[in-house]
Amino acid sequence: IATNTIAQGDTREVGLDQLVACGYSLPRAVPSRPWPGTAAVEVAHVWLRYGDWRGPFTLNEQPAHGITPFLTAPSVTSGNPNRLKANEAKSFIGSYVLGMGFVLEPEEASALIAKDPRNREALFPYLSGEDLNSRPDQSPSRWVINFYDWPLEQAESYPDLMPIIKSKVKPERTRTNEKGEFVLRKPLPQKWWIYGDKRPALYATIVGMGRVLVTPRVSKYALCVWQPANIVFSEQNVVFVFQDNAFLAVLQSTIHDKWTWQHSSTFGSGLRYSPSDCFETYPFPACLQEAISRKAAKPQSPGQNQENLSDFAALRENLARIGETYHAHRQRIMRERQEGLTKTYNRFHAPSERAADIVELRRLHVEMDEAVAAAYGWHPSTSSGQGLDLGHGFHETKQGLRYTISEGARREVLDRLLALNHARYADEVAAGLHEKKGSGARGQGSGKGGRKPRGDAPDGQGRLL
Repeated sequence: IATNTIAQGDTREVGLDQLVACGYSLPRAVPSRPWPGTAAVEVAHVWLRYGDWRGPFTLNEQPAHGITPFLTAPSVTSGNPNRLKANEAKSFIGSYVLGMGFVLEPEEASALIAKDPRNREALFPYLSGEDLNSRPDQSPSRWVINFYDWPLEQAESYPDLMPIIKSKVKPERTRTNEKGEFVLRKPLPQKWWIYGDKRPALYATIVGMGRVLVTPRVSKYALCVWQPANIVFSEQNVVFVFQDNAFLAVLQSTIHDKWTWQHSSTFGSGLRYSPSDCFETYPFPACLQEAISRKAAKPQSPGQNQENLSDFAALRENLARIGETYHAHRQRIMRERQEGLTKTYNRFHAPSERAADIVELRRLHVEMDEAVAAAYGWHPSTSSGQGLDLGHGFHETKQGLRYTISEGARREVLDRLLALNHARYADEVAAGLHEKKGSGARGQGSGKGGRKPRGDAPDGQGRLL
């Protein structure tokens, strides 16, 4: 008996993956069920046997033809996905301020700017995960003081802001134990006026961009929203450095949603999005691949390349069109109803909800999923034999009743994406994009906390320009 995360992400890799590799079989499992006691946790029940198991398999109290370390039935394609170089440095977790004294109410920030306009240089709207999930316009509800990686002398040149940090942040960051030793690790006490994790690589990457795609790290649903790039993102946000609606269509689609739930971990009954496991491993459609990384594009003959470029342009244009339409309609729903993303998608997934605006959102979601499937070459009308009927409707899932693709389509989508990930990774290895075979596999790279910050922003101070 274990928490249900035993079959998720890194926990699976160091646990069930290793046990199976050492010769254990999984004859029976229940991937997730509520703990019968008072603790509000989901637990997994797993039976293990050392050696081959030749008896019947039982998964979720139903007969199965086998059980994988994911606590799912075996698929055509097996193994874990690899991190792709093409997706490197395209997703980041936001800043971990480590000290709520940095955070201000809008009225406080406005008063400070009115007192001295120079204060605006170190004051920014601050977007939290709750803002994304709950506010009708997903706008930041608070502001934050940001001294970047400035030396203390430079931070102290803002006499209206530094006293706030000294009184509200410094005591927390420099607290000691009974032996007089700092409680927090170095250099957090020594650089108490600076965020616990500034994420300079994130802000250096998005400097000059008009907007970025953002998803909450923890939420009931996998969601993507456009946000201005010139704000501070909290660590409860994942930022994708794209500006094209084609990427919104893919990342908001059910195709990516199923990959996300399969390869990320959960937090209670919700999703905990991991960029390293969900995004860096995700194989985008070929029509977007060159836009992600020219180095990762597979060479083709000149004639074939020209033909593909024309096809790719049409597919990408279709993705961008439906992505823009879908996002605009969803924004209109939330604005008119004055409800956030979570409440909107509660309606979306409720069979009893038949309001015209929600019905239209479902229709647009189907159209978006079909456009994404077509970008992969999976449209039912394709002559390649790769056609896939997504089977949209209300289906029971591990997350409850959802308006989504059918279970058969879900398994097929995951199989095809995993096979494509393996093929893309093999191409990258052959092209010398990984130091050695296997170096791009999960377990190496940015890790669960996102990419390790390195270097400064272009102005040498990590500033948002």
